[in-house]
Amino acid sequence: MSKPNIAVLGSTGVVGQEILKILEEKDFRFNSIKFLASARSAGNEIGFKGKKYIVEETKPEAFDGVNLVLASAGGATSKAFAPEIVKRGAVLVDNSSAFRMERDVPLVIAGVNDEDLKWHKGIVANPNCSTSQLMLPLKPLHDYAGIKRMVVSTYQSVSGAGKEAIDDLEHGTRNKFVKYPINFNLIPHIDSFLENGYTKEEMKVVNETKKILHLPEDVKISCTAVRVPVYTSHSEAVNIGFERPVTPEKAREILSSAYGVEVVDNPESSEYPTPVEVAGKDPVYVGRIRKDPALENGLALWVVADNLRIGAALNTVRIAEKLVETGLIKS
Repeated sequence: MSKPNIAVLGSTGVVGQEILKILEEKDFRFNSIKFLASARSAGNEIGFKGKKYIVEETKPEAFDGVNLVLASAGGATSKAFAPEIVKRGAVLVDNSSAFRMERDVPLVIAGVNDEDLKWHKGIVANPNCSTSQLMLPLKPLHDYAGIKRMVVSTYQSVSGAGKEAIDDLEHGTRNKFVKYPINFNLIPHIDSFLENGYTKEEMKVVNETKKILHLPEDVKISCTAVRVPVYTSHSEAVNIGFERPVTPEKAREILSSAYGVEVVDNPESSEYPTPVEVAGKDPVYVGRIRKDPALENGLALWVVADNLRIGAALNTVRIAEKLVETGLIKS
């Protein structure tokens, strides 16, 4: 199929709007497009590629004649409409956590595990934002030296929590979901706590990393997720122990030629990636590459990326491109 019929589900949300921006930037070719949202947003106008479109309410019949659905409307909405989407023959590329760990649903980062798209059964899951940016630098390093254990600390911007959290940072307020103010503060609590003392967000990084990279269960991974007073872009301090030695110099060489990765690593000139500088850009930026003396064959990395792009919308569109390119969408 050269040009699919597309529906963007959750088109009026923060990530939905970013999906539209990226579709336009990439001049994504389509036969038709429609924009879906809740009844509250239905009837509003959306400007896209020089035209005005009316937002439609999400109903089962809205997916009639659609080949490809790009969804960022939350897990409950995705679960409610996924059967209707698949029944009508469309492929759902879903941004929520609803299907990520389902055995028969591929969890894909474009450029990392594209081959997993071949076994989709109508649903492809987009990983969690923190996992997404981590995979692009991890994959080539894992191919070279083999990941044995890893500790990740994430510093996540408020845009990852949606418009209410952005407003909290903007106006110094706190919404009903957060106990503490985000202004001039750090909150080591993203999503709900589990019985093991970790949050769902932290375990997403652990479990999704293993699924995407097809890691053995005995690979040890730990994560701490922190919300920080930054509008856009997530940052991660990553400490990795490998099966085989890999020097910082070799890691820079590998990452400098890796898909979707840009190395900014000149500490003597105070050059390293920061959230403000990478916002609005596509690559995952890596710096502070150094030996980790606390781990056997260890490396430490600093990884920063725009969470609304590679962490959500950009990967969604890249998956869509791969599905069309490889003929994995029904006519």
